[in-house]
Amino acid sequence: MNAVIESTSPAARAPAATPHPTHKFKLLLRREFWEHKGGFLWAPLVAGGISLLLTIMAIVVGEVAARRALADGKFQVDGDVRINGLDIGALTSKLDARQLHDLGNGLDISMLMSSGWPFIVLAFVVFFYCLGALYDERKDRSVLFWKSLPLSDAQTVLSKAASALLVAPALAVAAGLATMLGFLLVISVVVALHGGNPLTLVWGTGNPFAMASNLLAGIPVYALWALPTAGWLLLCSAWAKSKPFLWAIMLPVFSGIFVSWFDLMNVFNLESGWFWKNVVARLLVSVVPGSWMGHVDLDRLSADGADRVTQVISPATTWSMLATPELWIGAAAGAAMIFAAIQLRRRRELAD
Repeated sequence: MNAVIESTSPAARAPAATPHPTHKFKLLLRREFWEHKGGFLWAPLVAGGISLLLTIMAIVVGEVAARRALADGKFQVDGDVRINGLDIGALTSKLDARQLHDLGNGLDISMLMSSGWPFIVLAFVVFFYCLGALYDERKDRSVLFWKSLPLSDAQTVLSKAASALLVAPALAVAAGLATMLGFLLVISVVVALHGGNPLTLVWGTGNPFAMASNLLAGIPVYALWALPTAGWLLLCSAWAKSKPFLWAIMLPVFSGIFVSWFDLMNVFNLESGWFWKNVVARLLVSVVPGSWMGHVDLDRLSADGADRVTQVISPATTWSMLATPELWIGAAAGAAMIFAAIQLRRRRELAD
């Protein structure tokens, strides 16, 4: 007589564990990264590499021009002292404390400019990523596959928003920091080859750690400031049956033309320029890093010249945007548009 033995162990009776929502969200973020790795990671790195290449080319051209000037006897200091060779150590030995301070400000601005290329790429990557995030999956019908998985529309749309507002900027900052480091190394080599001390003239005079902190400080401000554009583009991506780019551009622009044509802002004792700056521009260009600088009160800055520039790009100035109503009103509007995009994705499956 055969007996059927039933397993009574707790492990055999326990149901399969349900994945935690945060684990699902992490997997969705990973999916977005791998599907858009070229734009999120490689594009900023390539842009930074091009920036360094152009810097090296400019240095080579400058070297050739300087050596020609030396050969012609035209390179002089103080009008009567000619340096035999481009001796940076001898040149900088004549600088006083104020001039060294200005040199440091110039290096800081140069570092920031050298690291700016990845952020130019970031603006285009985030814009077109958000614009196609929900439309493309309807167009290629992959939305049917993703809707068959135990993933909510909110998780999917929020993962795309987080990828655009946090993951992509963080990777761009990493690329910018790598570019900045490469720039400093190139300048250090040039200074060392011409008799200068890089530790004193480059790393000591400039403020590389302060510039790095400026880039890192911009990530949370960027995420909040770019919310209106990201929300608008995701909404258009979820709503448009075709040509989402034209809808995303034309609706804000034509609304601005309509408001300007009929002077509708006069009802609120405002000029039409206010609508273009706070509505049209916020919907279309808030994904450009540093676009919030147009809303910074520069009159409260006390410094002048290069000091004023470094004060404008400081973390304190960047974080001061967190106390402005423009940022939070825009963030609330962006969050509302993302919510609308979630509802549209829930109801719409395929693009025409």
